[in-house]
Amino acid sequence: MSQSISEIKSELKNIQAEDDPQLQEWLKDPRKGVQQAIAQWYRRQEKRKQEQLHYEQMRVFEQQLMEQGVTAAAGVDEVGRGPLAGPVVAAAVVLPPQLELIGINDSKKLSKEKREFFYKEIIEKADVGIGVVSAFEIDQINIYEATKKAMKEAVSALSQPPEHLLIDALKLNLPIPQTAIIKGDAKSVSIAAASVVAKVTRDRLMCDYAQSYPQYGFEKNMGYGTAEHLAGLRSSGPCEIHRKSFSPVKEMEQQKK
Repeated sequence: MSQSISEIKSELKNIQAEDDPQLQEWLKDPRKGVQQAIAQWYRRQEKRKQEQLHYEQMRVFEQQLMEQGVTAAAGVDEVGRGPLAGPVVAAAVVLPPQLELIGINDSKKLSKEKREFFYKEIIEKADVGIGVVSAFEIDQINIYEATKKAMKEAVSALSQPPEHLLIDALKLNLPIPQTAIIKGDAKSVSIAAASVVAKVTRDRLMCDYAQSYPQYGFEKNMGYGTAEHLAGLRSSGPCEIHRKSFSPVKEMEQQKK
């Protein structure tokens, strides 16, 4: 008796190679549902192949450093330069060589579910440091300096001092060799990992702030100037975690004086 289409679909998930005898047998099955399931399997295989290829490309910087004898290279990235509210958050991540994060990318290009999955993997298996600089301090020293401060804090929070830093477009005043990579979160697996940790950490902080300041919709906009956030600003004015040096918050603060 032939297998049902749903049984075949389920078993296809365990097929890894095109020359698998079972797959070859199903290819002869004339049922449309079976052929559609096989076509879907081929598409999944192609997607995996592309992700594997992209992952290998993202490991180039780390690979080059390993060939030079560097065993602890930290990827460093930040999240939250542009919002009107909340902190800027940076992360530093040293990935163990055996940890594979196939499918990882710049955190902004990943779904929330994917970010959470990679975040859990990275936190459990890698050396991670996090730096947080508040909105108050951003106003004191400016966002550029605050970003660098958060990154330095993240590097200092690692369990071991790294031998090299891979940073998204910045150079830090630290006595550690560094490589600044433009759009590094899409080109280096370590920077991408740091971007995921920073993003998930900051998003969770903003969701916590949303409990205290529900009028701004922080749990949805993460402090960015969306229509809902601006409407909340107009009706309630700025709160404690707003950046008073950022427009239009700055102008609202001046009007109060």
